[in-house]
Amino acid sequence: MALRFHIDIVSSESLIYSGQSDQTFVPTQQGELGIYARHAPMIAHLKPGILRIMLDNKVKHTLFVSSGFIEVQPHVVTILADTIIRSEKFDEAAAKAARFIEKHNGDISRRTIDSELAVQIAIYRTMEEVKNRKNEQQSWPED
Repeated sequence: MALRFHIDIVSSESLIYSGQSDQTFVPTQQGELGIYARHAPMIAHLKPGILRIMLDNKVKHTLFVSSGFIEVQPHVVTILADTIIRSEKFDEAAAKAARFIEKHNGDISRRTIDSELAVQIAIYRTMEEVKNRKNEQQSWPED
């Protein structure tokens, strides 16, 4: 059994996940970061992308994260994110993004388009990864 650490993932709306992990991969501004137990302490800025929580060398959860921060301590990792989308909520997120673009059609600055495009690309990549792992993926526990 690999060394494990505790991970808390919090969005602006609620606690998304609190549990154990032996590996976690997060998208940061400097690239994808792999975290293992006893990782050196650090703080990093997240970018839109795929967040993977692994347990026993298998992907336990795959999520989309928009932006936020990660704090790493040797035995505890805390992720504070603006938006986190669980894999079962991707269809709802895609519809919401389509409504956003339709609502702001013709009144969107280039910066807003670039930002929204980065988010949509990250959501698409997350959806594809989840679809490819559908049989391995465990469902979220009901709260």
